[in-house]
Amino acid sequence: MTGKTARQGWSWALLSLLAINLALSTGCARKTSTARYSTASIGSNCYAKALPTTGEGGLAWGDTLSMARQKSLNNCIRYAGRSGGTPDTCQVVLSECKN
Repeated sequence: MTGKTARQGWSWALLSLLAINLALSTGCARKTSTARYSTASIGSNCYAKALPTTGEGGLAWGDTLSMARQKSLNNCIRYAGRSGGTPDTCQVVLSECKN
């Protein structure tokens, strides 16, 4: 008889924990997400793309061509390092401004 009562107690405890977890997850899911990486600001006309010899490169927008080139180079170094590439070989391969 005590074994049956103990199992019922565990069932209620497990169901309670599951309900609490679900309630907390639902609350977090409703929050609006923020951008993880900065996006192009309104009015940025110039962009640049930098690539390493191996790994991922970086694309960036900026108000001036030099700003876009510098940002893309920084992104390339960051992403190449994360992807197991060679950050020290990053070079800007494309840069231009829209009209």
